Amino acid sequence: MIDTQAIRRRWNDVGSKLDERRRRLFAAGEVRAAGRGGLEAVAKITGYARSTLGRGLKQLDGGPFPPGRVRQAGGGRRSLVSEDATLIDDLRRVVEPATLGDPMRPLLWVSKSHDKLAAALCEMGHKISAVSVKRLLPTLGYSRQTNRKADEGSKHPDRDAQFEHINAKVVERQAAGQPVISVDTKKKELVGNYKNGGSDYRPKGDPRRVKAHDFEDKELGKVVPYGVYDVAANTGFVSVGINADTAEFAVAAVRRWLDQMGRERYPNARELTITADGGGSNGSRVRLWKIELQKFADATGLIVHVHHYPPGTSKWNKIEHRLFCHITQTWRGRPLTDRLAVVELIAATTTKTGLRVESALDTRSYEKGIKVSNAEMQALDITADLFHPEWNYTIRPRPRPAKRSG
Repeated sequence: MIDTQAIRRRWNDVGSKLDERRRRLFAAGEVRAAGRGGLEAVAKITGYARSTLGRGLKQLDGGPFPPGRVRQAGGGRRSLVSEDATLIDDLRRVVEPATLGDPMRPLLWVSKSHDKLAAALCEMGHKISAVSVKRLLPTLGYSRQTNRKADEGSKHPDRDAQFEHINAKVVERQAAGQPVISVDTKKKELVGNYKNGGSDYRPKGDPRRVKAHDFEDKELGKVVPYGVYDVAANTGFVSVGINADTAEFAVAAVRRWLDQMGRERYPNARELTITADGGGSNGSRVRLWKIELQKFADATGLIVHVHHYPPGTSKWNKIEHRLFCHITQTWRGRPLTDRLAVVELIAATTTKTGLRVESALDTRSYEKGIKVSNAEMQALDITADLFHPEWNYTIRPRPRPAKRSG
């Protein structure tokens, strides 16, 4: 009589904790030791198919596998990615509207369950389970995270709806071949031989010596990096200002991106979509931001669509976790000794996914506190969206005044 309890105990205590090959051989050994009826009993206890146990019995009599190999060469099922060319791109497309993350780290997590993601992919024609989604997400840089306290202020009731609105508009304009950029100001950086966070390789016992105190150098001061990230092209442009972070400076950075990178990639562009935070120099309430965008539209002939992220959600802006975090990693542990060093380090930023960055110094001085009159605002050719017009609006080029004859 087969002692199934003893087999189950040995399987739970030892067999189930082994790797795939050893589990199979362990189960096959139990079948052989049990004798008649052992195949059925062990299959029931371990959950293995009889054919799997049969292969295990053959392997007991065969030679050893090469060191480190669990299956024989060529064994195992082909990966889903190799059989489904669009799976990864579609998974990224489904995940990104619900992406959360820390902008200073290249680590992201998602707010949708594996079951919901799998269901969405199946509706798109893919054959995939929740287990496979869980296995694929880490390859895109996503992971499950526990809760962390982080005060973001009051949560707007339409926050998620605005995220979906932005995503829908971005997808629509990218499908039409029109440029979509994410913009923001990176935190100001002290210029000089100051300590910079992180570490870098140096000869042992020879750390880089920097100033003990972070008092601003009166001559070098600080720099203001303003970034423009092309969402579709995975490219960035950073204008390094030496003065104030104003709306005029922000729009000047967008104009330099268009001249140095945008025109080449989008020679037939008719529109430009900008996603931005709700505050700062490109805030939704900043009058000068709209005035400067109108000047930009007039000069370039582009229709400018602007979509602001809701209050307290600046870290969800694409530029934060696709550009700025990689710049921070590039110059970790390196003092930003002068302005040229800042520009060169930013331009040296790359990633495995092909990120390319250009940077330039903006030596212009921008005036702070410029007042915009009601008359100037009324002269704008601006159309507000029906959905949250304070966050979503379009600025069109104004007709140029006719030249006087004679």
